[in-house]
Amino acid sequence: MLTGTLFSVEIIDRPILFGPQRIVWTQHYIKRHYGLAVSTIRIVPKMIVVHYTAIPTLAASYRAFYPETLPSYRRRIADASPLNVSAHYLVDRDGTIYRLMPDDWMARHVIGLNYHAIGIENVGSDDLTPAQLDADTRLIRYLVDKYPTIHYLIGHYEYLRFEGSPLWMERDPQYRTIKQDPGRDFMRNLKRRFPRLKDRP
Repeated sequence: MLTGTLFSVEIIDRPILFGPQRIVWTQHYIKRHYGLAVSTIRIVPKMIVVHYTAIPTLAASYRAFYPETLPSYRRRIADASPLNVSAHYLVDRDGTIYRLMPDDWMARHVIGLNYHAIGIENVGSDDLTPAQLDADTRLIRYLVDKYPTIHYLIGHYEYLRFEGSPLWMERDPQYRTIKQDPGRDFMRNLKRRFPRLKDRP
């Protein structure tokens, strides 16, 4: 059980592989895409981005994030970096919350905004469950309490709204993808619970 000033949430630590090589590749990603030469991959979270995995099970979702290297089938984003995709949290269909990596390290989960964003992945696709909605709510309340710097909450499909804003850091004008996750209905219901968090710059 992790407890902030006001909110508590049960989180199970289930780390993905994040050794020295993944840290170096993250630093290279930050340099190439954001123009920053950094000695650490720590971030100051300013937003939360909610996703779905498009994978039906927890085990398969976890396996997708675990390796340090991007698998060969991710050709559309492979040119951008060999760094595998990742997220800070993974929420199973029954609402169990797993922490995959420290939430103040940069994960690769959203183009242009990684350096400011905590990523929450939900197992499944357009069939996310009420238990996941409730778990995301508890987790976001905990994170907002932990990090007063967080002012934004978006679905992955909304990330391009921030292009041109101070939070947008992507230097490659060709590096964009179209996203649908975590679904508009799910995100609409989640946002209703956080009226003070913004979804656009």
